[in-house]
Amino acid sequence: MTDTDTAAAPQTQPFQAEVAELLNLMVHSVYSETEIFLRELISNASDALDKLRYEAIANPALMADGEAPKIRIVPRKAPDTLTVVDNGIGMDRQELIDNLGTIAKSGTKSFLSKLTEAKDGAGLIGQFGVGFYAAFMVADNIVVTSRRAGSGEAWTWSSSGGAGFEIAPASEEAAARVSRGTEIVLHLKPDCAKYLEAFEIERIVGAYSDNIQFPIELVPEEGEPRQINSASALWQRSKSELTAEDYKQAYKQIASAYDEPAMTLHYRAEGRQSYAVLLFAPSTKPFDLFEPQRKGHIKLYVRRVFITDDADLLPPYLRFVRGVIDSEDLPLNLSREMLQNNPQLAQIRKAVTGKVIGEFESLSEKEPETFAKIWEAFGPVIKEGIYEDFERREKLLALAQFTTTAGDKRTLKQYVEALKPNQTEIYYLVGDSIERLKSNPKLESATARGIEVLLLTDPVDAFWTSAPLDFGGKPLKSLSQGDVNFDLIPKLDDSAEKPPESATDEASIIAVIKDALGDRVSDVKASQRLTSSASCLIAGGFGPDRELERMLARANKGAGSKPILEINLRHPLVAAVGNAKANAADASDLSMLLFEQAQILDGELPDDPAAFAARLNRLVLLGIAQPHG
Repeated sequence: MTDTDTAAAPQTQPFQAEVAELLNLMVHSVYSETEIFLRELISNASDALDKLRYEAIANPALMADGEAPKIRIVPRKAPDTLTVVDNGIGMDRQELIDNLGTIAKSGTKSFLSKLTEAKDGAGLIGQFGVGFYAAFMVADNIVVTSRRAGSGEAWTWSSSGGAGFEIAPASEEAAARVSRGTEIVLHLKPDCAKYLEAFEIERIVGAYSDNIQFPIELVPEEGEPRQINSASALWQRSKSELTAEDYKQAYKQIASAYDEPAMTLHYRAEGRQSYAVLLFAPSTKPFDLFEPQRKGHIKLYVRRVFITDDADLLPPYLRFVRGVIDSEDLPLNLSREMLQNNPQLAQIRKAVTGKVIGEFESLSEKEPETFAKIWEAFGPVIKEGIYEDFERREKLLALAQFTTTAGDKRTLKQYVEALKPNQTEIYYLVGDSIERLKSNPKLESATARGIEVLLLTDPVDAFWTSAPLDFGGKPLKSLSQGDVNFDLIPKLDDSAEKPPESATDEASIIAVIKDALGDRVSDVKASQRLTSSASCLIAGGFGPDRELERMLARANKGAGSKPILEINLRHPLVAAVGNAKANAADASDLSMLLFEQAQILDGELPDDPAAFAARLNRLVLLGIAQPHG
């Protein structure tokens, strides 16, 4: 048998494991909004038509037949079939296998886990690139016939949603029907017959797909085919023509989303360049928000022809924004190299980024509750821009909202307005949880003076704070790095009894502790930031902050520099080091305890937990053995 004969013979192939699991969940589950399957099939058909128009720019022969791009929906009650047909780019045999037998999207596993947890998993479809499989919610068998544009061969893919699918050359009848594009025939389940009713199909298309750019025709069993969508590029229409509901539906269609947009930005730029912009900020986090690629989701059109969704039209820290930019001036035959180097695109990117930031500023002033929702969902992403976007750093800092020792959703403007007398810096502390930061000993001296401190717990906080920053002329200063001196700022309660001055010799105690700790620390200093705790660890005045050093060490990016141990000379444990210096073993144990408890308070484990436990036991037993009286 030749290779050609093998390819021509019907073949049964198994689904990828994730697809099989997904289909099992869909076939055996009931969701309240199964109608979403039609939106997904129409969206896929629209993508196929977009791809054909784009490929035809370089190869006009692909559309030589002159047939206008369109999508047809054909309900037939006698065999209980619903057919969705497009004359788009189509698929060859291998593309059918790749596109319908596997799920390449990295979000698949997240989708499956959320699907098993959700009461209504239909709300998740579309977010994870698995839209075609939604059809198995309503069909017990699906037959797909497709012919790639320019190909002489048509192929048929079929499956009943079980363990696999069959792929075979299309029959003469099917091949004659599909001269280009894709035909999807759904053999509906008995309880899904309502999707054969014309009024139901029109309702679903009106709700979800009215703004698809291509005509969607309903081919009824009786009567003439008729277009059932407006087929207009909504972003090209005037804002005065559109309602809030129009924007909501456009957002759901453009972004494949199911939440409500928290922000809508719609305008037309005129002048040196002309382009229409329709952008949305979601109200909930998309699943791929923190993927390493940090890929954007703005679709680029040129004169209403889809070009790409990979043009990086906004900086990575605005990757959560969804929408469309439609240029009147760019060439249609944009290559990947031109996308990366085109000066017109660079100008659009700069202008649109400025508009988005400006819209955020307007929301934060006029609709603070709305902006607070955006910040709550996407603040950690926007803060990446403080580190990356020097040009807009001041604006992003002004937009930022923080949890501080004074409350939640505090801005730096509010912080500066509440500065204490003689306070010249904005103080912050970076860690992994608000609760741990609030109990951190590094806050003690600031708390005693009522100094507000930013409590930063997002992983990105360790990075953006590493840049030299100031706001309103006040530099940002970490309480975990360098020297801190609050002597010029009065305490809240000056009448409180002052602790007695330490009678111990500072230099002698520091020398004992340094000798005991060796190269575990870079230095030992008397602390200005501690009032009640015995010790804390800080970073030096140059280089990464304490939290960033720990993050880099965890990521195997190097051990980082050794910390500095600060000690509170008025604390009894520190005084005990001085009293025990004649007993080298006890002095060493106490010095190590000062170091290891500082590690624990920073959220770290001691370097040798077993040795720490043994040392602590020795000191406890030593204390118990001392006479009391």
